[in-house]
Amino acid sequence: MAFAVTGTDAASRLDSLTSWHADWSGLRVGVLGLGKTGFAVADTLAELGSDVLVVASAADDQRAGLIEVIGASLVVTDLSTPPAALVEHAPDVIIASPGFHPDHAVLLWAEAQGIPVWGDIELAWRLRDKVGEPAEWILVTGTNGKTTTVQLAATMIHAAGKRVAPCGNIGIPVLDAIRDPQGWDVLVVELSSYQLHHLRRSGPGALVPHSAVCLNIADDHIDWHGSFEAYRDAKATVYANTRVACVYNKADEATQRMVEEAEVSDGARAIGFDLGIPGPSDFGVVEGILCDRAFLDDRRNSAIELTTVPELVAAGLDAPHVVANILAASALARAYGVPAEVIHDALADFRLDAHRIATVAVADGIRWVDDSKATNPHAAAASLTAYPSVVWIAGGLLKGVDIDDLVRSHVSRLRGAVVIGADRSELVAAFARHAPTLPVVEVVVDDTGEVMPRAVRLAAEVADAGDTVLLAPAAASMDQFADYAERGHLFAQAVREFLGGEADDQSASDRPEA
Repeated sequence: MAFAVTGTDAASRLDSLTSWHADWSGLRVGVLGLGKTGFAVADTLAELGSDVLVVASAADDQRAGLIEVIGASLVVTDLSTPPAALVEHAPDVIIASPGFHPDHAVLLWAEAQGIPVWGDIELAWRLRDKVGEPAEWILVTGTNGKTTTVQLAATMIHAAGKRVAPCGNIGIPVLDAIRDPQGWDVLVVELSSYQLHHLRRSGPGALVPHSAVCLNIADDHIDWHGSFEAYRDAKATVYANTRVACVYNKADEATQRMVEEAEVSDGARAIGFDLGIPGPSDFGVVEGILCDRAFLDDRRNSAIELTTVPELVAAGLDAPHVVANILAASALARAYGVPAEVIHDALADFRLDAHRIATVAVADGIRWVDDSKATNPHAAAASLTAYPSVVWIAGGLLKGVDIDDLVRSHVSRLRGAVVIGADRSELVAAFARHAPTLPVVEVVVDDTGEVMPRAVRLAAEVADAGDTVLLAPAAASMDQFADYAERGHLFAQAVREFLGGEADDQSASDRPEA
């Protein structure tokens, strides 16, 4: 029978809801947002018999039409103040989609009313036992490289014969994964800082992952979190309660401090990685050989070979930041017990996602590379470092991040720059300060369809044989494009149209994202 409780009784009931098989019936839930995550939340809780009200400022027609079918309610309205329907619903808990800022009016109202706020990740953790023995969770976060590392780790674990699902911020809601009727051995969960912000570190609902990694930390999403410190603190949550391995980046001191400060389970190990020679309990590179010195008996005197840089070159995986991601993923896979030879063979067949340092074409000695997924300065820096001479196509929405250091650090490798997007003035000013003689041109067009054709033509006027024309925007795409994938697709299309039949056999097809 459905029932509603308040105050201490309500908190006690929420604390008891740590299983799919607990009594979720009649629980009054407010769901913020009706994107992919919000719909998964509503669908899950409606299946459990909760009283679900979704409030959203906009809603996809298909999802909106399904809300009534699944037994939930939907109100599409202005959310600048708490909607009357939500107030009247008197939710026992609110579950926020990742895009809602901490200072959003509805979340501030919930805090003032003493209403707990969960994210979809906490909800999925509480419900993880739907189909029997819960899967192990391996968590991946960082400013850059999350998706690649998740895919690498999942590929390695799958190659060892385990049922594994890459999920979370990678595009597949964790709630969909935990409801798969066949179940999983392992979930490799990509977590954004938005999702981590809502995670508690102790008590009912706190995650207890098998292993976790924060790949790196740099200025990003400051507009969402309010400060770098708040962003860093959210990222650090990934290590809380880890049971087996806390993997960190030796080249990024902040990630090591996160591990040192984390409250972890007894027996959890700290495992470092970087591109240097590994110490005991580390992963690294020795004379072109990627090595594990963590998961072997005699780790003080020997190492296990995982693969070699020449083999990674053949697979298109040799960019320095990709090698770092491979080492991190290997550490996670080895912590789970995947043999080194399985990792070696899995890497031979692995390919990067579209729009991640993807070679679109090579013609007249000029390489055209799509790294549209480099949506912040840290990612763009990694991409720029991979090429000795670059005509850089950059710009978009900078999200409150300072671009100055990125420009100053990489002007020595630039042949020229083509600046696109809404925040062009900040980039142009940075080039004027740090490279006043560098050829810099702006793309000023109103039609989105003309942005990339114009950028490609301007880049071609500057590039010489031996150069790489690199789309690594260091900025978000939503000022001119639907997302980074559309931005990359239109770049690749513009390159092919510009080159006509000139691209040689090294051209790569532009793959749709899975």
